[in-house]
Amino acid sequence: MKIREEILKEHSRTQAEKIASYIGENEIRFAELMKLFFGNTYRVTQRAAWIVSICTERNPFLIEPFLSKMVNNLEREVHDAVKRNTLRIFQSIELPKKLWGKTANICFRFLIDADEPIAVKVFAMTVLSNICIYEPELKNELKLVLEDQLENASAGFKSRAQKVLNGINISY
Repeated sequence: MKIREEILKEHSRTQAEKIASYIGENEIRFAELMKLFFGNTYRVTQRAAWIVSICTERNPFLIEPFLSKMVNNLEREVHDAVKRNTLRIFQSIELPKKLWGKTANICFRFLIDADEPIAVKVFAMTVLSNICIYEPELKNELKLVLEDQLENASAGFKSRAQKVLNGINISY
């Protein structure tokens, strides 16, 4: 299978699952997918992001060699799907300590930016709450950022923010 060709063939759950199944636990195939994920072709990176998320959910060890590059990738101008799926992955794995600072800064930036999609914001707040477990001094900053946005936020944002605030032992 030529992964790039398959990615461009169709954008559907079925196609994403098919490609993820082909990749399976194969580190070489996953590395090929990651080249597409880090590429500059809008449509390819968008679709690859979903497949990376599926593959990582099934085989979390595959993503480990790419974590630092993924954090750096979030500092570039990338498709919302890349942000969303990267943060989706980050919220369900244990990030290495050396990546906490940069990741936290990026997540705070996404939370504060009014133009970021809600999905990016809610994944960012979960990643931040996970980092707060090890870096409790971030709790107050996270609390302030969330409370500042709660009044005008969507139901999804409010729901996740309340869970995060409760989880970091700061009630609202």
